[in-house]
Amino acid sequence: MASVTSILRACAALVSVVLAVNPVVVKEQEFIDSVTNQRFMIIGVDYQPGGEGAYGTGNGDPLSNGTLCLRDAALMQDLGINTIRSYNVDPTLNHDECVSIFNEVGIYMIIDVNSPLSGQSIDRSNPSGSYSTSYLQHIFTVVEAFKSYPNVLGFFAGNEVINDVPTGGANPPYIRAVQRDLKNYIAAHSKRQIPVGYSAADVRDVLEDTWAYLQCDNSNGSGTDISRSDFFGLNSYSWCGDQSSFTVSGYDQLVAIFSNTTVPVFFSEYGCNKPTPRAFDEVLSIYGPQMTTLSGGLVYEWTQGTDDFGLVQTYGNGSLQLLGDYDTLMSQYTKLNITLLESRNSTATSLTPPKCNANLISGDGFSTDFNIPQPPSGAQQLISAGVSSAPTGSIVSVTQTSVQLPVYATNGGEISGLKIQAVSTANHPGQASGLSTGNVPSATASGSGASSRPSGTGSSTGSAASATTSSGAYRGDAQMGGGAFAAAAMGVVAFAL
Repeated sequence: MASVTSILRACAALVSVVLAVNPVVVKEQEFIDSVTNQRFMIIGVDYQPGGEGAYGTGNGDPLSNGTLCLRDAALMQDLGINTIRSYNVDPTLNHDECVSIFNEVGIYMIIDVNSPLSGQSIDRSNPSGSYSTSYLQHIFTVVEAFKSYPNVLGFFAGNEVINDVPTGGANPPYIRAVQRDLKNYIAAHSKRQIPVGYSAADVRDVLEDTWAYLQCDNSNGSGTDISRSDFFGLNSYSWCGDQSSFTVSGYDQLVAIFSNTTVPVFFSEYGCNKPTPRAFDEVLSIYGPQMTTLSGGLVYEWTQGTDDFGLVQTYGNGSLQLLGDYDTLMSQYTKLNITLLESRNSTATSLTPPKCNANLISGDGFSTDFNIPQPPSGAQQLISAGVSSAPTGSIVSVTQTSVQLPVYATNGGEISGLKIQAVSTANHPGQASGLSTGNVPSATASGSGASSRPSGTGSSTGSAASATTSSGAYRGDAQMGGGAFAAAAMGVVAFAL
């Protein structure tokens, strides 16, 4: 007779399967829900609470504290977010709680496999020296940790490794090499094909060549080319302020560049914060009829840091206050035509990538070498055997849905009844029931070791932005802002055995 524990585990697994979102696949220039066959448009936010400076300190992994993830997932669900991007994750930690919570509310994840620690990314100044078996060991361990979650949309193999003309010389072949190695590992050890792509800097001198180099077919008629990007992200901050427009921002140029793309293209970062407060007028263009070739974008960023790009302000005791940008972004999201976003592009069919050749590259100094480096010594054995003792995650049952941490609106009033709502499809604006804000309290919430929130009416936009537009920041090089938070081990998320 089966034990009670084994029965509970079986029940939890069954519930997880029922509540799991549908994996997303790539079909030519679109992301597609693998079950409904509807187009999936990214409505997302970059999510790295604590900043890159916290990585390696025990507080830097954004997906290992269920208490904080529950708080953030509830707010993201209400905002209408369906995708998050996390730049640095610790693959040795358990991510089941957080990932299951985001899965519960219909939020997908794009995971960067690199980190700012030494030896855990391709050094743009020394690509050949940093492309090693020990490096591959790290990125394969990230794959092992996340491969079994159905809401993993994809992996970023690199971020702004090419950020100027000089780095466009030696680096492109190594980006394709890493993509090839990741795809080979996924094919050998994952039950499903998970897309792998690249996040590029919006540096117009090299942007079009970077995309052309990474999306072309280098198979030479020998079969599928697994070194090419499955998708292409763009970190772009060219739309700044309410005086900008589709043409002033250069978005029209981006549409022209990517009009014949054979892979999904989206903004992996956007949201210029000069001037403040941000109006997010670009949202209606990104998701409007002029830009249906592109697949949406991720706002930079969720948590307020030193660069003042945050939608929310977090504090050391786990409390949080919404900033004005959160409200503004929500007001723009409410104007979106979800039916349009889910509609397939009738012209994006039977698209084939061009064959790789030097004629695709227009810039002087950009690589025309399509001889992709062979894996370093020992890498093939690692791919075949797999990473030993690597943690493999799984979706688990989410039984706690109410947020227990204090959350405050922009006016300082505490938000009551904040909780997540289980869904079986991707989240989108207008799907959640909305927040309930109480009266403005007369005293600040108590905190331990840090202030818990601003008093009185609260700040609507955070402190004044002092940093310049982050169009060239390398998020894998510890250049993100670092708003500190402490892991609030309150145990409010319970899971079945």
